[in-house]
Amino acid sequence: MKNSLVNLGIKPMGRLLLGLYLVGLGLAMMIHTGLGVPPWDVLSQGLQVQTGWSFGTCAVVISAIVLLIWIPIKQQPGIGTIINAVLIGPFADLSKPLMPELDGWLANLVWMALGLFSVALGAGLYISANLGAGPRDGLMVGLTRVSGWPFWVIRTIGESVVLITGWLLGGTVGIGTALFAISIGTLMQMTMKWFGFDPKSDSNGVKTPK
Repeated sequence: MKNSLVNLGIKPMGRLLLGLYLVGLGLAMMIHTGLGVPPWDVLSQGLQVQTGWSFGTCAVVISAIVLLIWIPIKQQPGIGTIINAVLIGPFADLSKPLMPELDGWLANLVWMALGLFSVALGAGLYISANLGAGPRDGLMVGLTRVSGWPFWVIRTIGESVVLITGWLLGGTVGIGTALFAISIGTLMQMTMKWFGFDPKSDSNGVKTPK
């Protein structure tokens, strides 16, 4: 992967933190448009409707279940898995004051698309650090590795199943939700390739931070 962007000299921990910030920024951009939240948040909303638990509690429960699925597919957690859970929310909150006033549906749609790309770029960057992916990203990488299917196929199927399940449980779906579900897999496959990460490779072990 000598020609990949991963060789720009940014150390793994730097890639992890910058990537997670870009993910948080992208999520803030998407939420700001009001066009819909990502599918996993729809699932959390749906679980909240059915159980009466808080949104945050539902998100934690879902993440815990996803991490249990890591066990049979032998996906390895790392320091990045923990940092992901701790920092993405605060990074999104820190980015909220940066959001501009958006005038009209088209402006919101463009901002939504830019936010989606920021999420994909950040995910590709932080996953390439090999310090451990977040619960959902790690699940998709692990399923890609064990199945041999293209990442974009695994991710698109996963996001679609999560979206439909969340909607059936009572979560709110918007055009941005659908846009995320159908495009995040392709965009992440592209950005992971930019940063020299192959989700099908068995050599993607979790490294010690430097």
